[in-house]
Parts: sequence; structure tokens; C-alpha cells
Amino acid sequence: MKRNRPTSPARLDGVDLLRGIAIVMMIAYHFCFDLVLFRWAAWPMLADLRWIAWRSVILSSFLLIAGISLALRQQFRPGWSDFWRRWVQLAGAALLVTLGSAWMFPRTFIYFGVLHHLALMLIVARLMQPLGLWNAAIGALVVVLGNTVGFAAMNPKWINWIGLITQKPYTEDYVPIFPWFGVLLIGMALGQFWRARQFAVPGFARRLRAVLPNAVDRGLTTLGRWSLTTYLVHQPILIGLLWLEIGRAHV
Repeated sequence: MKRNRPTSPARLDGVDLLRGIAIVMMIAYHFCFDLVLFRWAAWPMLADLRWIAWRSVILSSFLLIAGISLALRQQFRPGWSDFWRRWVQLAGAALLVTLGSAWMFPRTFIYFGVLHHLALMLIVARLMQPLGLWNAAIGALVVVLGNTVGFAAMNPKWINWIGLITQKPYTEDYVPIFPWFGVLLIGMALGQFWRARQFAVPGFARRLRAVLPNAVDRGLTTLGRWSLTTYLVHQPILIGLLWLEIGRAHV
């Protein structure tokens, strides 16, 4: 029988489980990307709709979960001090991503990827929490506008982080406000909905935890708990392993 483990007030295991699953999908996607980068595979990851859809699912998962987590944490830590402590870590990680990508990809470095998006828009989302479930409608509008409206004036790099562009920039990761902030807002509205009904974790997560083996549950939950660290280190590890394999192949 599956053992029920207590949930820490500051950390909802069900949300961490969902985040851990998203982390696994992200690592798998980036491993495929690295294989293409090192020319060990020739998948059209930037052109094939299946690869584009996979990236969109992963990114949507992260942003939805970030919004859900933001709302649920308010139940236990409603003040700003915990928020700013976590924000400093997130902003620092975003800076490291920019510096690291500028070193590896100087022409296509990351200047507004998923961490940059979260560092900026979590502040805005936090301020919008009093709007409650209206955030779902606002989020849906942001998603629709981001996918249907574009202006050539929004294409320059200094402003294209907002979105509403007509030409996608050349960068290794690009998560503009439109449409992706809408996904974050929808996630926050979901979290507020669950919190108002005193759900400890989303029902899907509860059912999933009930059928997963304990070891898998613990592994994914731990991975989700350390998601920021995993995000920062997984690519250097993957690329380093591929470099080692290339070196061995040329010996």
C-alpha cells in the first residue's frame, strides 16, 4: 500500500511532483537539442510542428505550475519576504543563464528566456492576485493576443521581450510576455481556485501520487523541489558528457 507522507506547509509535494515531471520532459528535450547541436542527429526541432508542440507543452507546464505555486504558497507564507528571497535566487539564475549562453552562443544568447520571464512577471502576477479568478480571463486574453496580433515595431531586440512581434528573434530561448504571461496568470487563477476550496494539491496530482511507486514519487518530487538548481546544471552536464564522448571517439 502506498504510504501517505505529510506535506510541508511551505512546500506542496503534489505541485513539486508535477514540476518534477516537467523537469524530466525538459531534460529529454534539451538532450535531443544537444544531439542536434553536436550533429549526432538531424531532427528539425525548429521547424517540425511536433517538436515545437513538445516545447510549448513543457513551457506551458512550467508557467502553469509557477502560477499555481505562487497562489498556493500564499496560504502559508502570505508576506513579501519569502517571495523576495525566492525572487533573488530566480533573478540570479536568469543572469547566469544570460552569461553562460553569451559565452557559448554569442550571436544567439538568451536575454529573455523562461527564467527572465518568471523573474519579471512573477512580480506582476503577485500584484494581480487580488483580482482572483478574473486572472484566468485576463490570462486567456493575453494568450489570444500573443498568438494573433503582431506589429513590426515590436521586432527590435530592445522591445521584443514584450511579444506581439512579426518576426521571431534569433535566440536560444525566447519567452515573451505575450502570450506566455497569460499561461502564468491562468495557473495562478487555478491555484487560487484550489486554495479557496482548501484542496491540498490538484486532484490530478493526488491521483498520480496514488499510483506511482514510492521511489518514483519521491524522485520526481525531489527533482521538482530542486527545479531551479536542476535547470541551471542539467545543460552543462549534458554538454560536458557529449564533449567527453566526442573526445573518446577521436582517441
